Amino acid sequence: MKHLFFAVVFLFTAMLSAQNSVTGKWKTIDDETGKAMAILEIFEKNGKIYGRVLEIIDKKNRHLKCEKCPGGDKDQPILGLTVIKGLSKDGNEYNSGKILDPKSGKLYKCYINLEEKDKLKVRGYIGISLFGRTQYWHRLK
Repeated sequence: MKHLFFAVVFLFTAMLSAQNSVTGKWKTIDDETGKAMAILEIFEKNGKIYGRVLEIIDKKNRHLKCEKCPGGDKDQPILGLTVIKGLSKDGNEYNSGKILDPKSGKLYKCYINLEEKDKLKVRGYIGISLFGRTQYWHRLK
């Protein structure tokens, strides 16, 4: 009976922590137009947080490549591209990584944090976070 109780407590705790995690699938919303742009998967690898494009919502843009991107991302399809790179957990926030804007090909410093259980604040900036843009992404269920 003790083992069953601990198993139930463990599963409940695991479910709660998963809901408070930034990992999962997110619908990106353009901060300028308010329109949904893509579905991204945020995942953890070797203790760092990354995000890749799983789906581009506008069908006419699904074939686009990252023509202006630096390094190994240059001329790669945006679909499947890793755009959040190497964020580290710092309290309630993930930072010290980069975010790639496939439209401009520019890499920005980045931080993300959960505003609500299903609402993610994503901020890309140059230098200090005062000089940047914020988007709010919504978790897919």
